[in-house]
Amino acid sequence: MWPAAESLFNRLAALGDASALREGPWQLSYTQLLNEVEQRSALLLESGARRVALALDNGIDWVLWDLATLHAGLVCVPLPGFFSSGQQAHVLDSASIDCLIGPNTALFSALGFNPSAAGMLQRPRAQVSTLPVGTCKITYTSGTTGQPKGVCLDIATQLAVARSLVQASASCAVERHLCVLPLATLLENIAGVYAPLLAGARIELMPMAQIGLLGASQFDLPRFLGALAQAQPNSLILLPQLLLALVSAGENHLPLPSSLRFIAVGGGRVASQLLQRADALGLPVFEGYGLSECASVVCLNTPENRRIGTVGQPLPHLQVRLATDGEVMVQGPRLLGYLGEPCPDEEWLGTGDLGHFDGPFLVLHGRKKHQFITAFGRNVNPEWVEAELVQQLPIAQAWLHGEALPGNIAVLVPRFPNTPDSQLAEAVATANQALPDYARVHHWLRAEQPFSSANALATSNGRLRRTALLNHYQHAIEQLMATESCYGDA
Repeated sequence: MWPAAESLFNRLAALGDASALREGPWQLSYTQLLNEVEQRSALLLESGARRVALALDNGIDWVLWDLATLHAGLVCVPLPGFFSSGQQAHVLDSASIDCLIGPNTALFSALGFNPSAAGMLQRPRAQVSTLPVGTCKITYTSGTTGQPKGVCLDIATQLAVARSLVQASASCAVERHLCVLPLATLLENIAGVYAPLLAGARIELMPMAQIGLLGASQFDLPRFLGALAQAQPNSLILLPQLLLALVSAGENHLPLPSSLRFIAVGGGRVASQLLQRADALGLPVFEGYGLSECASVVCLNTPENRRIGTVGQPLPHLQVRLATDGEVMVQGPRLLGYLGEPCPDEEWLGTGDLGHFDGPFLVLHGRKKHQFITAFGRNVNPEWVEAELVQQLPIAQAWLHGEALPGNIAVLVPRFPNTPDSQLAEAVATANQALPDYARVHHWLRAEQPFSSANALATSNGRLRRTALLNHYQHAIEQLMATESCYGDA
């Protein structure tokens, strides 16, 4: 067992017969959970496994195997189902995975994995990549260019975040948490599994298709609402687009569960107007911020300390300050290093995000590398504008470009194929009302197709590939710039 994990397993043992996990008719108490984990831990050790990849759908099995690797003192590598086959192969090879828990697919067979007597997929590894001492989990960030990057974490850092989250939500008395995001996502793994377990809550688990998340970007709202009605959760973790869907459903008088006490939202910029709309519906939404390098969560709004337009205050286990250029810097528990790279030795970790403090609350401006400067010398962070655009019903995706241009140009993906240009124009005008002149959308283009990993215009988890988008739409932008209207009033 990893030494720092002992406190977690002691906590599980102390909770006894309380309900821990539920997936449909399958339920486990904390005592039963611990027994299952110990049995699976023994299987892993008997098999000779050293590095274990989890390629499972959301469910009790995922949680049990994740905890079993901790109990056995092995390295766990969650394998995102939304990664492409090439990305999954890169993860398995770069992390020197010798044991895989999941279906026996053609890809895994081609990579040398074969069923073992213990029911796992295993392969011999002649050469094993070196990891920082204490690495118990490698989480891969999809990034916006190149192959996914492995972030090496120890269990002490993950549990420090989980304990801070338990403290932050304590007044909500969460008894049931529904895992909405894939468990291979570090945020759901820590905030949706470790934190509820430490709090003695029950984790509600369903396959992703039942939740309504299909593939990397498809979303089925009726299934999502059905899952909420069935689980009646007290807490959820949502991405901004999922929150938008939930708020829109409530505004259209679709039934929402009255059980909700704490809805954490993060993973992207959240428009203040969307949070105000959630407030009007009585939804308890709390925006946060984090990054994989700090085990997901750095700041969080709470019931006691909440300010719309900010990502909250730093969690108690770390400190946050700003560099001279406004970059957010973090000190405290963090990654041990990146796979295949030297361990970072700086005291403060640069996040690559720009922001400022509003009292004790952190306000984010966007990614440092995404900021552009207009022809009039104004700095614009496109994520801010894009967040305002996509909360308009007719707009599903938006990309903003304005580097050295006299006016900002947006490329818009309509939410429905038959959405007329007049509705897109009206949505842009509405979004512009909340923006200063220099950040407004002065001109826009209708996208040829949605931004996705299939056309290389977005990553597998939906982040825009900005360089690829510029290359793709450069000619159309130049044609628009060549017209007189591009330099006139928007």
